[in-house]
Amino acid sequence: MQAQANGKMSNYRWSIVALLFVATTINYLDRQVLSLTWDEFIKPEFHWNEDHYGTITSIFSIVYAISMLFAGRFIDWMGTKKGFLWAIGVWSVGACMHALCGIVTEQYVGLHTAAELTQAVGDTAVVISTVSMYAFIVARIVLAIGEAGNFPAAIKVTAEYFPKKDRAFATSIFNAGASVGALLAPLSIPPLAKATSWEMAFIIIGALGFIWMAFWVFMYKKPEEHPKVNAEELAYILSDRDANGEAEKVEDPNKKKVTLADCFKYKQTWSFAFGKFMTDGVWWFFLFWTPSYLNTQFGIKTSEGLGIALVFTLYAITMLSIYGGKLPSIIIRNTGQNPYAARMKAMLIFAFIPLLVLLAQPLGTISPWLPVIMIGLGGAAHQSWSANIFSTVGDMFPKSAIATVTGIGGMAGGLGSMLLQKSAGKLFVYAGETNLQFLGFEGKPAGYFIIFCFCAVAYLIGWMVMKSLVPKYKPITDM
Repeated sequence: MQAQANGKMSNYRWSIVALLFVATTINYLDRQVLSLTWDEFIKPEFHWNEDHYGTITSIFSIVYAISMLFAGRFIDWMGTKKGFLWAIGVWSVGACMHALCGIVTEQYVGLHTAAELTQAVGDTAVVISTVSMYAFIVARIVLAIGEAGNFPAAIKVTAEYFPKKDRAFATSIFNAGASVGALLAPLSIPPLAKATSWEMAFIIIGALGFIWMAFWVFMYKKPEEHPKVNAEELAYILSDRDANGEAEKVEDPNKKKVTLADCFKYKQTWSFAFGKFMTDGVWWFFLFWTPSYLNTQFGIKTSEGLGIALVFTLYAITMLSIYGGKLPSIIIRNTGQNPYAARMKAMLIFAFIPLLVLLAQPLGTISPWLPVIMIGLGGAAHQSWSANIFSTVGDMFPKSAIATVTGIGGMAGGLGSMLLQKSAGKLFVYAGETNLQFLGFEGKPAGYFIIFCFCAVAYLIGWMVMKSLVPKYKPITDM
């Protein structure tokens, strides 16, 4: 029986959005525990260097990207309620599994405490670093597989609970959980690890997902079946469906389905994929390596007040990207250009902003706040770029191909991220061992300067190749 059948519309759909927001926040918190603990807490215990960490982050990136190709189909197959439970259950298990990596390593090498691991030398230390790295890789793979289901599941829920005209707003609300998670991470994770242990940080943050699952079990049902969705709200939710109750038009069953191979025939696919390949890794580099950079460059630990403030400030600056999606609309309104042309114009503007990252190292000689501000602005530019590059797929491709092309781009972005994370780790180790010289900096700071140079120009390179492949608006009509 529908609730509140008194003529006044209920608003239960916003409670569902709140659940999605919390899930996305937890998703981002779980992802950040390693980056905020490895350099200060985990690295000494397991004798890691940047190469070990780079390997772990690169594998996470590619597994997450591959999993994104299949996550949507899994959610469709399992159904929204069970599919989302499986996704957050798997990633929460993966998050907690990180805490077992020390035990696994101790058992393998025959030691009994973290202190014994830390004090090991010679071949034993090498074995510890290798075994622990593989243990973390396993946990990270489980985390990546589960986390890949969050966005497809959340998008499907918004399609169930909102008419088309409200879905973009609902999506922006739950997607804000990524920014909130990023802001909460430096405030909670390092102090938690310092007060308890790095293992407890993984367990406590990971356990949040299990708590969320309990709320999901009791709060979620399809709107047609939910007792807290009254007749008026249900009518509003279904307001843009046709007389048969279908959310979308049924496609011609005789029409050939779009395959991966079909998509690769078009320059538009390669344009999108290259743009993702060049730039996705930059964002992940900023997220995964900034805490280590602050410790390496300035000796600032993320468990200390200054470190917490710096990382929090960086993520706060990235929230400026909420305005990035509005720029194409302004260009269209003022110039009358088509959406693709306006989007590419906006992306060119965003591509110039990361050049500020070139100043990170020089300005870092004045104050650590200045490179953090430069990196934060680069991160905000990336998020603005990302929102627009995804929209270019909808500009060019029919609906039947959007998910496939988006998956291809996600794979390309994951590959680019994997290469950048692994290359960065090896470069930092090499720079430290050889005292590498680069533009007035030496050792690991020189290595960071080299990576910052790539991050600064990656967007302009990506934009120029995209523009050369698809110089003008040319939608695909033969799919």
